Amino acid sequence: MVRYRGPALLIGSLGALLVLLCLLSLALGALSIPLDQVVQTLTGHDVDRTTGNVIWSVRAPRTALGLAAGAALGVSGALMQALTRNPLADPGLLGVSAGAAFAIVAAMALLGVTSLFGFIWFALAGALLTSLVVYALARLGRSGLTPVKLALAGIAVTSLLFSVTNAIILIDPESLNRYRFWSAGSLAGQTGEVVLQILPFVAAGTLIALACAPALNSLALGDDVATSLGRRPALVRAAGVIAIMLLTGAAVAVIGPVVFLGLVVPHVARVLAVRAGVGPDHRWLLPISALLAPILLLTADLAGRLAARPAEIQAGVLIAFIGGPFFIALVRRRRLAEL
Repeated sequence: MVRYRGPALLIGSLGALLVLLCLLSLALGALSIPLDQVVQTLTGHDVDRTTGNVIWSVRAPRTALGLAAGAALGVSGALMQALTRNPLADPGLLGVSAGAAFAIVAAMALLGVTSLFGFIWFALAGALLTSLVVYALARLGRSGLTPVKLALAGIAVTSLLFSVTNAIILIDPESLNRYRFWSAGSLAGQTGEVVLQILPFVAAGTLIALACAPALNSLALGDDVATSLGRRPALVRAAGVIAIMLLTGAAVAVIGPVVFLGLVVPHVARVLAVRAGVGPDHRWLLPISALLAPILLLTADLAGRLAARPAEIQAGVLIAFIGGPFFIALVRRRRLAEL
């Protein structure tokens, strides 16, 4: 029990911070609502109709979406870094988000798909195919698969897909109008039904990722050692790819391609886990990432709401400002080795 006191305290602290951010997300915006009225509304007490409508119809779905999509991107980023043993791995940098975005835009413009449930399936397919292409390109050459080659292949495929995506939306004005808002990475404008639609995919992906956590610790020692410990590296990687596809596809289908969230969060989670005394244990890293990512996403969403009231700055834009310098600093480190 003493051994797990540190990480349990960390998980509890992050959970308390997340609850506070959820309350602030329900309270702050173009119309500020006192926290006591927010609590009264959540507990079923009578509040004026305007306040109740703002909380339940606008801000509650937005906050729930931030929790679900943030956790999905955080877990998928940590899982991708573990599977590739690459500190630069991220659903946005390795082209997974771009593949999902391209598939959604192609479905809108070429097939006339308009429902979110249809978007999710196309996003899953695009994420999977892009992952396979990036890995195939990174394996080319004498040196084989390396962290830098994987990042470069992901950036190249991302640039290509965004170029084709932009070409499609320029041809189809209706797709352009929907794409402009969605591509910035926003939690606004969604309903509670949307959250319920993506929740099964996020839950399934998270459960698969958590089930892989013990095996990820073995894979960190190398495939030979993992095999000698009774693990099946190919099966673990296949399960991990399915989890990443479910998590990233569901999140991107709703909030757009939010870049750098899956890159920054696992590194911060790793530092916190080491300080909590459990080291880089994925049984703790994945839950910590699942809490940290929505904390960052909701913080960016709140900052975007308050910075230019009554207008808003999209959360994806603010996260890019944080993630860009972090990525540059990570690349410039002298010891850019495998995890």
